[in-house]
Amino acid sequence: MPSAVSISTLSVQMQTEQKGASPTNSLLITQVPRAFFEPLILEALRDYFAVYGEINQWVPIASFSRIILVYYNEESVEQAKRNSDPLIIQPAHSVPTILRVYRAEPNPIITHSFPTSDDHFLRPPPLEKNFLISPPGSPPVGWEQIREDPPNTATLADDLIAALKKLQLREKRGTREVLLEPEEGVGVGVYVEDADSGESDGDGEGIEMDWEYGTPSPARMRWKPVPTALPPMSMTLR
Repeated sequence: MPSAVSISTLSVQMQTEQKGASPTNSLLITQVPRAFFEPLILEALRDYFAVYGEINQWVPIASFSRIILVYYNEESVEQAKRNSDPLIIQPAHSVPTILRVYRAEPNPIITHSFPTSDDHFLRPPPLEKNFLISPPGSPPVGWEQIREDPPNTATLADDLIAALKKLQLREKRGTREVLLEPEEGVGVGVYVEDADSGESDGDGEGIEMDWEYGTPSPARMRWKPVPTALPPMSMTLR
């Protein structure tokens, strides 16, 4: 036990022993100041209570100002309760503090050589409420919550696939303006294409050319109008 901490008990018991108390393997050390939850003082307290029997669990809880102590044997609990209530803790150069020791509810013995069963720990609540449909602002009479359907397992809906196909066709056409779109990609379509765009609709890529402002467009220079025949004219003989 570290010499910087002194632990002692009163010669006169502050409380009479409870008659007919249920046997337990746990003790509760209360009124523990927050400053006592230091490794030095906690080690001194554990060594003190280990004198009365082998300790199975030593659980300091600073937020509740208490320590839960679980022995392997119930006789160790009775002996520690009888000889340690009240308990005087006096750190070096500090005012002594009186702690109280009470019997606690029995706790299961944890075997450290084997994995701990999940039954000894709290489990999260079921997630059923997370999947319920939220109620409306003013629920009608007899309205009951129902479980929400799971997400759509299909990759894409049929209408979404058709819309994506149409978008893909429009991207391939480049500068074409769609006047009439064929239904579901099948049928006759009417498009308007800009001849000055210089883009190619074939498998090859469009030829990119440098163009300076104020000069004719390269695409316009390559384009030659097709000559048309004159309309028939009546010939008058004189």
